[in-house]
Amino acid sequence: MKKRYSEEQIIKAIKEHEAGAKVEDICRKLGVSTGTFYNWRSKFAGLEVNEAKRLRELEIENNKLKKLLAEKLLENEAMKDVLSKKW
Repeated sequence: MKKRYSEEQIIKAIKEHEAGAKVEDICRKLGVSTGTFYNWRSKFAGLEVNEAKRLRELEIENNKLKKLLAEKLLENEAMKDVLSKKW
């Protein structure tokens, strides 16, 4: 079963590690692999909870904008194909 951890939980775990706790102990307590913890650390190290939430919001908005752009580019290609054909 895949669990989702909130930004607060992830940042709390990173701060525990910075305070001196062992990575293995933190991972065992949360039930995640050490690789997952290090991925979290590379993404959330140095962030506060509100900054992490804002980062998530920006990533969601960025994905929506990428989808819109891809749809428009596809639409433009289709229009070019239709207009270039001789009827």
